[in-house]
Amino acid sequence: MKSVARAARMLLDKIGKRYDRLIGRPRWTDLVERYALDPAKRDEIAAGLPQGDVAKLFFDHKGRTIHKWTHYPEIYDRHFAPYRKPDIKMLEIGIFKGGSLEMWREYFGPQATIFGIDIDQACAGRVDAPNQARIGSQDDEEFLRKVVEEMGAPDIILDDGSHRGDHQWTSFKVLFPLLKPGGIYVIEDLHTAYWPGSHDGGYGAARTGIGLVKQIIDDMHGWYHREPTQTPSQTWVSGVHAYDSVVVIEKNNRGQPGNIKT
Repeated sequence: MKSVARAARMLLDKIGKRYDRLIGRPRWTDLVERYALDPAKRDEIAAGLPQGDVAKLFFDHKGRTIHKWTHYPEIYDRHFAPYRKPDIKMLEIGIFKGGSLEMWREYFGPQATIFGIDIDQACAGRVDAPNQARIGSQDDEEFLRKVVEEMGAPDIILDDGSHRGDHQWTSFKVLFPLLKPGGIYVIEDLHTAYWPGSHDGGYGAARTGIGLVKQIIDDMHGWYHREPTQTPSQTWVSGVHAYDSVVVIEKNNRGQPGNIKT
């Protein structure tokens, strides 16, 4: 049944792309290019940003291509710094050209366990040891569980994959319970939730990455309402940090909240 559902979604995706072309709706790649900055401004941009470790590694990078929005490094520095320890485990969804895995290796050091997953077979050749690549879909629950079983419970999970809402929901459902307590779950490029077409997005659409963030916040406050929860957030999410296009979700076991007079 899962394979049938996946095939149906792929067919609908193809139909959606053809419809977008028919009505003249911009492709998501065109929308990304709309915000692309002139590479000649690279040094000027770098000079104006807080020069934390991630920003420096990003702007000084000479290896495989990394594609990030310029305000992301400051977010990473803020939230990733506490995890710079020898036994850190990180899983990144989406390998692209392999550059971001190289950057995380520089940032976390030689003893870190760093896995990347991607549906594109070519990505297997874009990752060098000790980083590891595994080929499969972030929408495949069994595949995700096998990757975590192999690498061990991650401290950080970074979803920079397909940016499709249904994929983001599936990955969070499977991987957040497998994330190490005290770890963080990060979803990138949430602006795609507002784009119709191949990302199944649109302002106010429920089953997008933004819809997932809203659901997590509702579920985290499940103690105070009677609506059913859809995620483990009521007892396992201790904080949600929302930024432009990025959310950082903290995993810690929470008991029932209480108040006191003193």
